[in-house]
Amino acid sequence: MDLERMLENCRRDQWRVGDLDWSRKPRPMSREDEIAIVQLFTDMAGIERLAGALFREQERRVTAPTLKAIFRTFVVDEVRHSHAAQMLADFYDVHHYRMYRQSESLTAFAPHFVDAIHYLSDDVANAYIVAGELILDIALLRSINDFVHDEMSQEAMTLINRDESRHIAIDYHMAEYYGSEAYERRMAERETSLSLAERARGAKAFVNMLYHGHPFIRDVFLDPMSFVDPQGRRLRDAFKRMQLLGRKEETSRRPFTRFLRVLQDGVDHPLAGALLGDLLGRLGGVGKEFMARQYDDAELARVRRMSYEEMAKEALSVKEGD
Repeated sequence: MDLERMLENCRRDQWRVGDLDWSRKPRPMSREDEIAIVQLFTDMAGIERLAGALFREQERRVTAPTLKAIFRTFVVDEVRHSHAAQMLADFYDVHHYRMYRQSESLTAFAPHFVDAIHYLSDDVANAYIVAGELILDIALLRSINDFVHDEMSQEAMTLINRDESRHIAIDYHMAEYYGSEAYERRMAERETSLSLAERARGAKAFVNMLYHGHPFIRDVFLDPMSFVDPQGRRLRDAFKRMQLLGRKEETSRRPFTRFLRVLQDGVDHPLAGALLGDLLGRLGGVGKEFMARQYDDAELARVRRMSYEEMAKEALSVKEGD
């Protein structure tokens, strides 16, 4: 990937929430639809802030100046997305049916998530940002836009999706690095220098994140998707791409990727899945339905022949159509 060109694009494609035309009126909605959409945008404002925290952490960790600058623009993007989401929530809150707050599971998850990404390794942080942005970009945002189906939503989502496309391209670029032998050597050197107290803090942060992750993902991603995309086709596609990314290398070097593979294999196993599927799905945060294998052998073989950049381009191409 040409990082210098990516940085140029990041700087060129900046926009302001005020660039949107807020003078329009929302299309008429039923009470149920209005409440659901306003709550979705209210939660989206919090999700985008979490993404900004992740990119801030990645900016802190990388050493290449160009990558640091790219991640710095991503932080700005996510703050802008959060602002836009809150304004969209206010825009569609026509009848003020209730007082809207971010879901309790989101506010409970957020501090543990921020704590975890500070103490855990780079590849764990990147895995969560890839997962979150694939679900957000490929599934949730597109489905919300189709459901709302008006000019205001279309204009906002076009600009947000343009930013998210850059984010996903870099996410895959970083996934390639975190799966490399060079990164494995770097982490081996780092892990030998960690104190017992640092390891304990990391383990505690990870457990807390897993514990609070399942209700957060259910309330903020899975349940809303069942409303705006009842068939779940886009959500399954996002999970399939996450699984294929984690399986691209035949043998994983990193413990977190091996952990996720164990969970998936356990859910798919006839006996273990029947006995422990619910527990394994909860540990994975997404439930056994989406922890189960979403791809076939032919898709896995094809992905293993592709470059990471090709995988990113394919994921991004999905947004252009169904």
